[in-house]
Amino acid sequence: MNIVQSIDSAREEKIGPHGIAADALKAALARAEGALDQIRARHADSTLPLLRLPETRADLETIKDTARQLADRATDIVILGTGGSSLGGQTLAQLTGFAVPGVGVLGAPPQLHFIDNLDPDSFETLLARLPHATTRFVAISKSGGTAETLMQTIAALSALREAGLQTRIPDIFLGISEPSRSGKVNGLRDLLGKFRVPMLDHDTGVGGRYSALTNVGLLPAAFLGLDIAAVREGAGIALAPVLAKKPAMQVPSAVGAALSVAVSESKGKSISVLMAYCDRLQRFTHWYLQLWAESLGKNGKGTTPLAALGPVDQHSQLQLFIGGPRDKLFTVITVDGAGSGPSMDGDLAKLAGEPGFAGKSIGDLVAAEGRATAETLAKNGCPVRTIHINRLDEEALGELMMHFMLETIIAAHLLGIDPFDQPAVEEGKVLAKKYLMS
Repeated sequence: MNIVQSIDSAREEKIGPHGIAADALKAALARAEGALDQIRARHADSTLPLLRLPETRADLETIKDTARQLADRATDIVILGTGGSSLGGQTLAQLTGFAVPGVGVLGAPPQLHFIDNLDPDSFETLLARLPHATTRFVAISKSGGTAETLMQTIAALSALREAGLQTRIPDIFLGISEPSRSGKVNGLRDLLGKFRVPMLDHDTGVGGRYSALTNVGLLPAAFLGLDIAAVREGAGIALAPVLAKKPAMQVPSAVGAALSVAVSESKGKSISVLMAYCDRLQRFTHWYLQLWAESLGKNGKGTTPLAALGPVDQHSQLQLFIGGPRDKLFTVITVDGAGSGPSMDGDLAKLAGEPGFAGKSIGDLVAAEGRATAETLAKNGCPVRTIHINRLDEEALGELMMHFMLETIIAAHLLGIDPFDQPAVEEGKVLAKKYLMS
């Protein structure tokens, strides 16, 4: 395993009354056994395709070939899609430095752009400034009816036509959407089909926020040369103890789910803070926000996820975390970076008034701060789970993502809700289209 989880600092016997009591945790873990049985059953009968992805390899060559063809002689690749159609790809892409402040713009071409929000000014600027002839577009919508993605796609197609590139649209564009079905409209397929744009099938059994291990997430990763097979291998590591019929206490995702639900129900911890001490996990924290919020926020249940990034958010949020309302469960994720990064010159450290910095690296400071934050929270009676990653690579990130997908599914079982629908989101989509047409 690449990740090590500990809930010791979330236990009542260690941190006091705000921690989870042993009997409450034991009861939640006993209830989680039913979720593990269901996961094993759905893996066995393949009724939840997500669970079969870690072992699937047949589609990887197609994904890699598509990435190579689309990236050939491209300066820019634009991913059009929102929410789950984008965040998984962004999470994986960040392994290469994508969207890391000060680093993301330094990558070699093609530059990857995820346009996951819809803003008239920014999208107009993007279309005006991109070199159309050497830009490639990938439009992603599972249903094919996502309003934001359809408008982005229409605008991009119009820009290409105005630039005299209509005949090249089949080489410039790619679509990902579920296969056409009789009696169901798929606007993205209908639109791109008129321009003979090639399409990849979005797995019909894998929802957007769970799609990082499909072509939705792996295609952007392949553009950047990441080992997409290793991503799935890592996901398999997280799933393995479930399939091996380990008891819930020995399944990290079940322990995380039991802790989250039990500490919410018994201690009123209604906010789940995920704080990662690594720039390359910033997008991961936002992927987690959608996964947790959209899967569990139903029927008056669920906890509110909050993303934080260390060390920067120590300076903006830690005061509230420790001195504010005691309504939070914390997960602090650290990456083994001790000894890495620039080393401090002794003379300059002395000049700065910090002679103890001499010979220490930036990685040493980040490691110390991650440890200190977790311990400070615990010493102040705040329940803390820690997750440590020995080496952040494709396999480790695949394991981490599958861990949290399983944790979400198990938590939904404990809450008695469906982790795969999003009725409130669908209602909002219907109203938005109604107001647009009025």
